[in-house]
Formats: sequence, C-alpha cells, structure tokens
Amino acid sequence: MHFSDDAPAVAAPLDDSPWWRELNRYQWFVFLVASLGWLFDTMDQQLFNLARKPAVTELIAAKAGDPASASDVAYYSGVTTCIFMLGWATGGIFFGILGDKVGRAKTMMLTILTYSAFTGLSALSKGVWDFSAYRFLTGLGVGGQFAVGVSLVAEVMSDRTRPYALGWLQALSAVGNMLAAGVGIGMGALEQSGAVGSAWRAMFLVGLLPSLLAIPVFLKLKEPERWKAAVRRESGEDLGAPAKKLGSISELFSDPRWRRNTIVGMVLAFSGVVGLWGIGVFSNDLSQTVLRKHFVKEGLPPQEIAGKITFWAGMTLLMFNFGAFFGIQGFAKLTQRIGRRPAFAISFVLAALSTSASFWLLNEFWQIFVFVPIMGFCQLALFGGYAIYFPELFPTRLRSTGISFCYNVGRFVAASGPFVLGYLTSSVFADKPEPMRYAGVAMCAVFILGLLALPFAPETKGQPLPE
Repeated sequence: MHFSDDAPAVAAPLDDSPWWRELNRYQWFVFLVASLGWLFDTMDQQLFNLARKPAVTELIAAKAGDPASASDVAYYSGVTTCIFMLGWATGGIFFGILGDKVGRAKTMMLTILTYSAFTGLSALSKGVWDFSAYRFLTGLGVGGQFAVGVSLVAEVMSDRTRPYALGWLQALSAVGNMLAAGVGIGMGALEQSGAVGSAWRAMFLVGLLPSLLAIPVFLKLKEPERWKAAVRRESGEDLGAPAKKLGSISELFSDPRWRRNTIVGMVLAFSGVVGLWGIGVFSNDLSQTVLRKHFVKEGLPPQEIAGKITFWAGMTLLMFNFGAFFGIQGFAKLTQRIGRRPAFAISFVLAALSTSASFWLLNEFWQIFVFVPIMGFCQLALFGGYAIYFPELFPTRLRSTGISFCYNVGRFVAASGPFVLGYLTSSVFADKPEPMRYAGVAMCAVFILGLLALPFAPETKGQPLPE
C-alpha cells in the first residue's frame, strides 16, 4: 500500500547506505517534532529528580518550622516520586488510547501542553501535598508522550529506517535529561551566588518553555496514512476489510497474539522502569550524600554547601545521561545485529551489575565520573529497546494503546518502587551506616524479571509492522 506522507523522496538506497538518506522532508519533520516532544518530556522528568530532595526538604521545614530530618526527607521523596509515577501511568494509558482513537498529532499536542503547564505550576507549591498534586498532574502529560511519539515515528518510516529513527528518538531523550542537568547546574550556581533564593522553584519555571513546541505540532503535523486507513476500516468506509475497533484494551487480551505480546511487554517495561525510577534515579540522592560529606570535610559554610550540592547534582545527572545516550545507541546497533531478545538479555544483566556496583561502591567524589555514567549506559539501554521493540508488537489500530499499556500498567506496579526503596532505607536497613546502599543493591533483583520474560517474547528483527 502506498502512503503519501511516508514515501521516500528518492529511491531507497542500498542497505549499507546511511539510513537517514532515505528520509524525505516530511519524515524529517515528524522525526524532529516527535524527538523534541520526548526530549522536553524527559527534561521535565529530570527537573523533578534534581529538585525533589531540596523541594521536599524546604517544604517540610516550612510547615513544621524546624529543619527536616533525613528520614522524613527520604520518606516523602519516595512518596512524591510514587505519586508522580501514578500520574505518569494514568496519563500514559489515557493518552495512549486517545492516540489510537483521535490521532497521534492531536494527542501529542495535548500531552506537551499538560506536562509543561503543571511543571511550571510546581514552582508555586506551599507544602508536600500540593507539590505532589502538581507532580501527579504533570505525570499525566509525561506518560502520554512516549506512546504517541513512538507510534507516529514508527508509522511514517520505512521498515529499514524505523529501528534507527526510534533508537535516535530515544537517545535524544538523554539530551533532554542533560538539558535538565544544565538547568540544575546553572540554578545551583545562581543559588550559590545569592541571585536565586530557591533554585528548585526556578528549575520548575524553566519547565514551562516546552509548551511552545505545541505550535508547530498544531500547524504542520499530519496524522499518518496508516492510522487514517485504520480509521476507515473501523468506520466501514473500507469495505474490503473487516471492521476493527481502534484503541480497544479488551482486544489486547481477547486475541492470543496481542495478549502474549502485551504481557511480555508489560514485564519487560516493569523491570526496566523499577530499575530506573525505583533505584537508578535515587543514585542522585546517594551522590548528594557523598558530595555533602566531601564539602563538609572541606569546612565550607552551609549556604555554600547547598549551592555546591545543587551544582554537582546537576553534574551527576549530566554524567548519568552522557552514558545513557551511548547506551541507547549501543542497544539500537546491537539489536540490528543479533536481534531484539539477545540484546535485551545482555542489557538486563549489565543493568543489574552496574546498578549494584554503583550503590555499593560509590563513596568518593571522583567516582561520580566513573560509576554514574556506566550505570546510565546500562540502565537506559533498555529504554532504547522499548522504543524499538514495542511498536513492532501491535497493529496500527492498537499500537498507541498497546505501547502505553505495556509501558504504563507496569508503571502502576513500578510506582511502589520508590516507596519500597524508602521503606527499605528507613526501616529494614535503618541500622546500617548507609542504608540506601543496601536497599539499592537488594532491589536490583527486579532486573531478573525481565530476563524471565524473554523466552516468551517474539523476535521481530527484520519484520514489517503488524497490521
């Protein structure tokens, strides 16, 4: 079938030619818009990771009138992250279904406006619970962006260019994380100089800027021809094809093929999401503890220490995502050579080993530049796999729904990850000198779940998108 939006501007090159030479101008536009949408989405996510601990510390102290204890900060940091992830999961499923029913382009615009607006409003928080409410609402938009963006790119690319384009889309999300790190570094420097009174509030205000991306989405982005054909089949306009319902969660489980793919995708996503959001992002808190000890030994005053920690927390996130960018690219290249399942198997093993080593061994200032980027490389390689693999599991009429269901239903369960880490830190291992280290290592067992799902996963390397 010929799709006018998707056709290459020139004859398809030989397989050993660069993939990007096959793209026409509109395909480049789709790739850039979807990549920027996801890049700014991840920037807003990481602004929260940077701002979470100082925000919770300040908000608790403002309500109580006394400095917040370390255990309270650890507990409420876990609670706010859990609430954010619940919003993420809820929005992911809602906007994923909407992407199949009303279109990828319209839904993408709504998700961008949602996550931008409520990130900015987070700067107005007065206490932990209204801060958590803003984070839940931000999560609604954050969760919806991935499925519609990935579906859109997958459906306008050729079978040959699709894995490369999706790998780059996910790799550029690491650039969004690094932008957040740059914002954190800049705000930390301003806080240290006294130019900014509360760096975390300023960081959230920066999160308003991605709303400008909604303008080109509204003006120029078209729905893929594959999706339009699916709409015609549902409405009965295409009399030569059986009617199929768009965005149906029930069909994900009533058809044996889609049911198996959905369950496999959910387990794969659960393992990686808990690994990142239940363990990996808290390495920043561990790094801040290491940094605080380092600066206290240097005899710096408290105000200067606070600014330096904000600055170096941004540097830590920069190192993590520097590694992540190359990890995602590495997965994309590896999976094109050896297949989806073997690439996932290698990545789960490396993620478990690198995360355990980081939590157990990170204890010196210089180690931030060694352990953190290695952990970022290994953990985020899995997410490159999700971007490439999940669109290949579902037909067009269910693609956005299926991707979001895999990515976000698992997140509902994964939302307990930060709470479990906080509980292990404050209760089970509370008698240990640095309980977060023990909690992080113990939770790395979650990566084994991903390995257990792989024997049931279909191999999709070299195959067209299902219809």
